Amino acid sequence: MHEAILKNIAKHISLDKEEIDFFTAHITARELPRKTILLKEGQVCKTLSYVHTGVLRAYHMDKDGRESTIMFAVADWWVTDMYCFLNKKPAMMYIEAMEDSEVFQITKENLDKLYVHIPKFERFFRILMQNAYTREQLRVIENLSLSARERYDNFLSRYPNIAKLVTQKQIASYLGITPEFLSALRKQK
Repeated sequence: MHEAILKNIAKHISLDKEEIDFFTAHITARELPRKTILLKEGQVCKTLSYVHTGVLRAYHMDKDGRESTIMFAVADWWVTDMYCFLNKKPAMMYIEAMEDSEVFQITKENLDKLYVHIPKFERFFRILMQNAYTREQLRVIENLSLSARERYDNFLSRYPNIAKLVTQKQIASYLGITPEFLSALRKQK
């Protein structure tokens, strides 16, 4: 049951049997039917989720109801509203299951226990945070310096599987363009 998440962890740290048992005792499995809202804006963000199967989408909704996709999370990815999770603040975004999904979740309290009991988990999560920060920094720079066509092409080359699993409207909101503009870009190919 925990094989995938343990393989994810093994990319950066090695765990012995006792450490595996401690870790798996501090996470919970959760099934999310399609369209389940895992986190709502304003709700206290209590968990960090590892996507075992399925696709999740994190997005922000402005006061006019327009959605801006922050990220997609597919199998073997981690997702949360990190600022709010770490600081026990109300969420600034929504996280929704785009299809039937299964996640493993860890609370902030259990994550802190993990850091104390198995300090190498600090290394694991530091690496995850560095990778996420780098990915987001590159995304911001691309949004400031590349055309919509270049951003779309980069998205397709970086995340071909995600492009097949989500709607064009959601891709457009991730790229910061309208669905109509994305449709026109796709017709130009």
